[in-house]
Amino acid sequence: MEEKLTLFKNRKRFGIEKNIDIIFKNTSLVLSSFVAIILLGIILVVFFQSFESFSRYGLKFLVTSQWNPVKDEYGAFTAIYGTLVTSFLSLLLTIPLGVGTAIFITEDFVPKVFREIIGSFVELLAAIPSVVLGLWAIFVMEPFLRAFFVFLHSFFGWIPLFSTEPAGRNSLLAILILVVMLLPIVTAIARDSLNQVPKKLRNAAYGIGASRWKTIFSVILPAALSGIMAGVLLALGRAMGETMAVTMIIGNSNVFSWSLLSPGYTISSMLANQFGEADGSQVSSLFYAAFVLMILSLVVNIFAQWLVKKFSLKY
Repeated sequence: MEEKLTLFKNRKRFGIEKNIDIIFKNTSLVLSSFVAIILLGIILVVFFQSFESFSRYGLKFLVTSQWNPVKDEYGAFTAIYGTLVTSFLSLLLTIPLGVGTAIFITEDFVPKVFREIIGSFVELLAAIPSVVLGLWAIFVMEPFLRAFFVFLHSFFGWIPLFSTEPAGRNSLLAILILVVMLLPIVTAIARDSLNQVPKKLRNAAYGIGASRWKTIFSVILPAALSGIMAGVLLALGRAMGETMAVTMIIGNSNVFSWSLLSPGYTISSMLANQFGEADGSQVSSLFYAAFVLMILSLVVNIFAQWLVKKFSLKY
């Protein structure tokens, strides 16, 4: 095979073939450059639109919660806190569910027909519009979980995360609806990563007497870990930027509270709620919040690339 590849590379190439290669290379370079140009353009537009607010409030904007257009006072700490908490806690709940579902689908725990049905249902879940999931959360999830929220406050109210009386729409509901939205992403990518693990690794583990669960946790998961981590961090980026479903269910309150049972805010929901009626310096402040969200997403993506590369080299 290697000799055939060497002969193919060293074969004589005609002029028209070289010209086609040059055209294809240059076309690919131009098209790929458009992506970088568009991204750079978005960053510059958001930054310059937020410059007025950045000059006036500086980094104080990131650590204050006051949002009063009448007094021209703005701070995005409540929205930043809500974005980070809802994103990371929803991801924390999604990882075991998504990876566990992927293991169930790829391993022979049940007949193949059942695994295919479950896999199809997971993929269909990703196709449901976020606004539909928001309506489902309002009319089904919230009434169903109301007693559970009361239980959390009654028995775990001494924990700051459950210290307030449960509101009708709150941050915990937003976290749970994000779990539903992130589950197909984590499951699909984890399933593909597990399917790419060579069969010889499984057979070798079974050959030395390892049990099924020992093989899964000691051989298969480490081999697929880089792909799984890529899916997890991709889901984190989706959670940080999700707008419609979260806006409908989180309560949209700019009053800061550590409790997940009280109404909250995220940067995306704040932009969706206020941008249509914003005027003057409020527009610049909203662009400032949007710029912060972009920086957070950029940091997540850089960290994702570093983490995937690290696990790829290790395993």
